[in-house]
Amino acid sequence: MILLTFNIMIIEASTQSGVHLSDEERVRITESNTKSILRILDIHETKATFFIEISIIEKLHNIIKAISAQGHEIAFYNKNSDLHQVDEAKKNTEYLLHKSIKGIRQKDVRLNVNALKMLGFNYISNIDHAEILFPLKRLKRVCEIVEENGISIVPESISPYSQLPYNDFVFQALPMKYYQNMVFETLKNDEFVLIYLDAWQFTDIKKHQFKVPLYRRYNSGKKMEDKLEEFLSWMNEKEMATSRMKDYLF
Repeated sequence: MILLTFNIMIIEASTQSGVHLSDEERVRITESNTKSILRILDIHETKATFFIEISIIEKLHNIIKAISAQGHEIAFYNKNSDLHQVDEAKKNTEYLLHKSIKGIRQKDVRLNVNALKMLGFNYISNIDHAEILFPLKRLKRVCEIVEENGISIVPESISPYSQLPYNDFVFQALPMKYYQNMVFETLKNDEFVLIYLDAWQFTDIKKHQFKVPLYRRYNSGKKMEDKLEEFLSWMNEKEMATSRMKDYLF
């Protein structure tokens, strides 16, 4: 099973000298990137889970409703919000969509599992930093879903062969043929592969004059759209099963 997920957050990169982008413009870029993702998913009839960064949810109501209307799952990405902010966002979003929010993704800030359970979450998706030297930091491979006090803890997927994680950077950097082989081989060993991409990767870096390292500009923007198109076409050709996170877990 392939669990395809997207992190929706504002691109924070600084801009070239003399170029200023307001918060509202950055939100519009995020919305545009998300619409591109939705278009590609719709063409290939693929459902995914979208993790929306909590601090910008109020600014993204229209796109959140569009994501949900297309049958995708809405979940949360917690960058640095406290429990009260998470609780308020959950209540407001559930009221907006008339659907329950079951999942939350964490990286730097990891809230207490029991507290998240009390707020009504059913699963936590923890991810690590995607740095260029990440392979040197993989000392062991733990890819099994565990349950802690009634809440599922879903780890980041890692290839059992290359030891590469299925994070945003790996998808962007690797040749598609190599990535496809990695997915195919991993599914021989594991029940699922959790893939996550970031909406900012679909940004036209040159157009908006963002200061982004060369290795992060590589294959960004339209090239990222093309890679996602190619990957989904391959999945459909190989008849690989996909699922939203909540459907797979429950």
